[in-house]
Amino acid sequence: MQTSNPQDPLENYCGTTYAARLLGLSVGTIQTLVEKNELQAWKTQGGHRRISLPSILQYQRRQNMPQITAAKADQRLKVLAVDDDPIAREMLKNFATRSDMSLDCTIMASGLEALIDMASIQPDVLIADLNMPGVDGFELLRTLRNNSQFSKMSCLAVSALTQEEINSRGGLPEGVIFMPKPLSMHWLNGFFAAIMATRQANLLRTMR
Repeated sequence: MQTSNPQDPLENYCGTTYAARLLGLSVGTIQTLVEKNELQAWKTQGGHRRISLPSILQYQRRQNMPQITAAKADQRLKVLAVDDDPIAREMLKNFATRSDMSLDCTIMASGLEALIDMASIQPDVLIADLNMPGVDGFELLRTLRNNSQFSKMSCLAVSALTQEEINSRGGLPEGVIFMPKPLSMHWLNGFFAAIMATRQANLLRTMR
């Protein structure tokens, strides 16, 4: 495993959690595959693994696994939900599983983990809890809003904080939608439906 940053673009790499999701394996198994050089990876200065997406595709082919990629051509709505509350994560997971809409939902427990995988996931929608240890939702949203690569991403902040408490911590970046916890799954269904309808309308306009 390399210990320095390779020259390939960062979107060609992902974190351990996202690699586990792509391959349908546990995080522990991914770590073992990296140590055995079955997957190519390097470590950041902070000690976080970055795993090569091409090596994941090669592993899928060697194991005759279905080719699962994070390709931009995928027409599904890519959603990244970040929340340190396991109950909230389970609710979002169940919602995505049962939804009739074409969703590709990745769920993470920390803002730092989301920042590591953001370039490889390229989500259409980010749902971020504001109160999290370490990199909280405020820092996550501000960091991404300052990056032109994610300027078109829809951002939804969720929290039990009051508006006064949010304002006292600097408020939310422009364009971020806020919904209080507990998040209504009925409202979320309508939110996703509106985004997908807009995408479909834009697609039809480009085809004319």
